[in-house]
Amino acid sequence: MTNTPATRSTPTLVMGPVLFNWAPERLSDFYARIADEADVDRVHVGEVVCSKREPFFADRLPEAIERLTRAGKTVVVDALALPTLKRERQSVAALAGLDGVEIEINDMTPLALLPAGRRFAVSPLVNVYDEGTLGWFAARGAWSVALPYELPTASIERLAAEGARLGIETQLHVFGRVPLAISGRCYHARVHGLAKDSCQFVCNQDPDGLEVDTLDGEGFLAVNGVQTLSDACTAAGDEIATLLGFGVGAFRLSPQSCDMVAVAAIYRALLAGSFDGAEARARLGAVGLALPLGVPMMSGSWPATAGAASPR
Repeated sequence: MTNTPATRSTPTLVMGPVLFNWAPERLSDFYARIADEADVDRVHVGEVVCSKREPFFADRLPEAIERLTRAGKTVVVDALALPTLKRERQSVAALAGLDGVEIEINDMTPLALLPAGRRFAVSPLVNVYDEGTLGWFAARGAWSVALPYELPTASIERLAAEGARLGIETQLHVFGRVPLAISGRCYHARVHGLAKDSCQFVCNQDPDGLEVDTLDGEGFLAVNGVQTLSDACTAAGDEIATLLGFGVGAFRLSPQSCDMVAVAAIYRALLAGSFDGAEARARLGAVGLALPLGVPMMSGSWPATAGAASPR
């Protein structure tokens, strides 16, 4: 049973898809721990960033889904973002045609392939900036819309209110590095002097992304194959109470190389009001959870300032 707004009154805690090129064994272990130990309601699986990674985990994915489902988690399968090759479009089409599987779109490609009346969720990579766009997706069958990472507080408030009126869930990213862009070029391959088609999967050397510094040696960005991410790691704290007040229904954690079971426990307690945001961030920082690479924490762009300049 899907945790839609109509069936769930408490905030939903979501484990987003793994964005990085983790080894199959590591992914299997990750999903097993999330199934057995993590206090989350929904778990996203599937490859979002690079289709070349998909075959490595394809034969293990059904087992992971079955274990997560057996543990009472709602499972959502993510479609690839930016499909360009014929085999990539075929993969998206195959996913869109599956019955009884909740899917999340990461760009507009799957919409042309979805059967009439097919439910779907919308990821934060899709630009839903206003009430009209939110209503358009709702009319097409969206039951959950994760709002873009860069929205300021005022926009989140308006969209959460509109989502409540439409009867669909609005969701926000509250932990993890922030995806900023996806390109047709592979930055990881280029750094290592390789072509995209013969990349040797070097992105697996950086399980949280490859740090990119400015010429002055300051942290700037991170790259993950064809994807660009923030240098800092979002770790929302006191903002959670405000977002709950707006009616935001779900909160997304993006997996990093840290104890995500512990991260989930901290955010579950924060959503329950067991302690405030300052205490939550102290607990994250004290055990090194929010800083798997030693990168700083940030609140995000909600204060309508640049994310990189938000409180750390």
